[in-house]
Amino acid sequence: MPPRQKTLTQGSWRAIALSVLLHAGIVAAAVYSWFTWKHRPPETATLAIAGTVVDERTLPKGAAPPPEPAPPELKPPEPTPPEPTPEPVPVEEQGPPKPDPAEIERKKEEERLAAEKVEQEKRDEERQAQELKEREVADRREAEKQAAAKAAADKATAEKAAADKKAAEKKRADDAAAAKKAAADRAREASEAELRRNLEAEERGNALRNSDEANRWHAQIVDRVTRAWTRPPSARPGISCIVTVTQVPGGDVTAVRVDSCSGGDDAFRESVETAVYRASPLPIPPPGVPFERVLELTFAPNE
Repeated sequence: MPPRQKTLTQGSWRAIALSVLLHAGIVAAAVYSWFTWKHRPPETATLAIAGTVVDERTLPKGAAPPPEPAPPELKPPEPTPPEPTPEPVPVEEQGPPKPDPAEIERKKEEERLAAEKVEQEKRDEERQAQELKEREVADRREAEKQAAAKAAADKATAEKAAADKKAAEKKRADDAAAAKKAAADRAREASEAELRRNLEAEERGNALRNSDEANRWHAQIVDRVTRAWTRPPSARPGISCIVTVTQVPGGDVTAVRVDSCSGGDDAFRESVETAVYRASPLPIPPPGVPFERVLELTFAPNE
């Protein structure tokens, strides 16, 4: 049961109990008045005595006052014959006596006070209900306020967490980009350094290969191939070919390829390849001349 309905029910029962007690008091007062009036004691009979008043100034001088009359002789009362037993008179039902005006005023005052009490209790109940409603509204507003504050705090926390996550991801991406760039820079620098080293080595090699010692070594190889060459019948004077020779350290030939010739047929090309294999192992380079795994030689036997 809601608090307001429970309070109203208790007030109604109190009003009913007061009303019942008030009416019970009125009925008890009426019964008591009737009982008192019904049993009143009988009135007491009084005897009358006759007397004459004499003024002393009206009497002659020296005269004695008249004697006081003798009291009448009282005859003994004759015995009263016993009264016959009267027949019981049927008791007539009599209504309650008319209430006293003061009693009526008192009852009205009690009823007025009871009504005022009931009205005051009603007003108190309404006030309590209003206060309860106001407290409920205040509690609901406070709960809504706290919920809104919590939601705002949660939102701020979530936004901060998202911002922190985004910042961390950006930092990781920046760090990764920086690391990648640094690695690329290092790789580029290493590649550039390697390229410089290779260029320098190639320049040194070219310088060595183009040196007089390297030219003499190449001439020795060509001379050995020429000595091992067997001229085919189709060979004509003035023929020259560019021959690529692949060797291993020690001079053993592993591959021969005739790239271009200024003349000659397939038989001439085959004779050149055969001559290179016959010349293996080729002369080794002299000290100070780098070993060349792949040699590019000009074979011109008719020069």
